[in-house]
Amino acid sequence: MARFHVDPDISLAKTISKDVYLDAGVYQESREKIFARCWQFLTDASVVEEKGQTHPLILLQGYLNEPLLLSKDEQGIVHVMSNVCTHRGNLLIETPCKSNNLRCRYHGRLFHLDGRFKSMPEFTEVKDFPTKDDDLRSLGQLQWGNLLFTSLENELHHQLFFKEMQERMAFLPLKEFKPRPDLSRTFTVKSNWALYCENYLEGFHIPFVHAGLNAVIDFGKYTTQLFRYSNVQIGIAKGDEQIFDLPKDSPEFGKRVAAYYFWVFPNMMFNFYPWGLSLNIVEPVGLDRTIVRFLTYVWKEDLFNLGAGSNLDVVELEDEEIVEAVQTGIRSRYYKHGRYSVNREQGTHHFHRLLAEFLDGRPGTHA
Repeated sequence: MARFHVDPDISLAKTISKDVYLDAGVYQESREKIFARCWQFLTDASVVEEKGQTHPLILLQGYLNEPLLLSKDEQGIVHVMSNVCTHRGNLLIETPCKSNNLRCRYHGRLFHLDGRFKSMPEFTEVKDFPTKDDDLRSLGQLQWGNLLFTSLENELHHQLFFKEMQERMAFLPLKEFKPRPDLSRTFTVKSNWALYCENYLEGFHIPFVHAGLNAVIDFGKYTTQLFRYSNVQIGIAKGDEQIFDLPKDSPEFGKRVAAYYFWVFPNMMFNFYPWGLSLNIVEPVGLDRTIVRFLTYVWKEDLFNLGAGSNLDVVELEDEEIVEAVQTGIRSRYYKHGRYSVNREQGTHHFHRLLAEFLDGRPGTHA
């Protein structure tokens, strides 16, 4: 039997091995087996708004630590590529700038804005040069509204991760959602990244942990729907709280939807409210340390901080307290496995099945 097997029948299944949260080897394995193979949020496309603009970033700093570069070429096309010179490995761009080319300050190697090799001084005697290996490595990308995503391995198509969410939320003018750094927050949580995600993936704890949220969400009508590498939890308003104006072709048309909580494997949470989007990125920085970035995108300013999308900082602190306590509790010699609520923990079971699929080196086998 595989090391991380989780029974596909939720009524029979036990929770995944606690080694996922406690074993340093599993933490290291997850870097390549999970995070490098899946899709990650990069940044907002507005950072390269004009032609010639370049913007460096580190993907999942503290874990993947991959230096990447965004550029917008003369045709207005945005490129995602490696930010490492193909000559001797120097970082090409260290601060956002505007230029006609990408030049390495170490030995002068020059690249086009799309990453293609252009020229190199003192290399006329080099045989079989240049080749494709001298171009910067180009990465796959997805732009949804102004949100940019990429995958280091580009092995699994982005539709497997985003298709259902994009279709479900197509009625929203995502291009009109404005990034608000002043309203965004970064939290450090003393728990493993996977514990934080699995807490998000069930509404079971809402009545017990989130009194404020429970006052506006109808727990009895709270539902979870599973997709291949994502799922959605749908919160129905309890009273006169703010709700979505849904189109007739929406699967939820006629329902008082206060929030859509989409999760995309392994570590992205898209919380849609009538006022806009709270995008949460869960970033591992240690076996029992996680950074969570709450990135705020406002669509309707007058609705901000109302209904289910209000007091998000309070909800976050309540979640932190719980997952940190769980991180301590699972170290107990007496805790081995738990069981799942068939009606309330489908999302957590789904997550554990995906973790097992990737950690056991079997992507694509989970049905």
